[in-house]
Amino acid sequence: MITLTIDEYTPCLKNTVTGEIVETEVIRLRRKSFLSKYNKRTGWYVNWSKFEPNVEIYALVLKGSVDIQGLIALEEVVQSKAVHILWAVAAPQNNIYKHGKKLYSGVGGHLFAIAGNRSAKLGYGGLVYGEAVDQEIMAHYIQNYGAEFFPYGIPHHPYRIVIDTKAMDKIREEYTYEYYGTEEEI
Repeated sequence: MITLTIDEYTPCLKNTVTGEIVETEVIRLRRKSFLSKYNKRTGWYVNWSKFEPNVEIYALVLKGSVDIQGLIALEEVVQSKAVHILWAVAAPQNNIYKHGKKLYSGVGGHLFAIAGNRSAKLGYGGLVYGEAVDQEIMAHYIQNYGAEFFPYGIPHHPYRIVIDTKAMDKIREEYTYEYYGTEEEI
């Protein structure tokens, strides 16, 4: 489920209180013991340690830390020549929809850039698709970021969207981050 929007174009995260621009890194999370801290009870919508082994989970963190600002779960779908966004979630302190506040803006755009970059690396040119949590979030991506309603796939989902390579290129060009590696390397 896509539970967040792209709030503004900012190459790094922006502190909504101070206006400070903060650099980011991306870490691939693999250890179930580490991921078990991120679950419904702690404000992360799902238990992130329960994903199948083929699902890749990436964390957007403040540079030089493991201070997670957002998580995204991706799976390669060879038949569709695309990357499927299973979940894209802002950290509770950045989740205005669920917690009424947002410490950093730019989380949504970064997570989508991660998905687009992974798709490009797999040879799919940045093509991604996923399911928005509601019609409002689906409409946000269609109206503002070139997404299209995508009624295909099993099971059917009323808010499935696809972002083609041209639309994703704009997102990928705007959002910058360093890829750190995995949590074992921190």
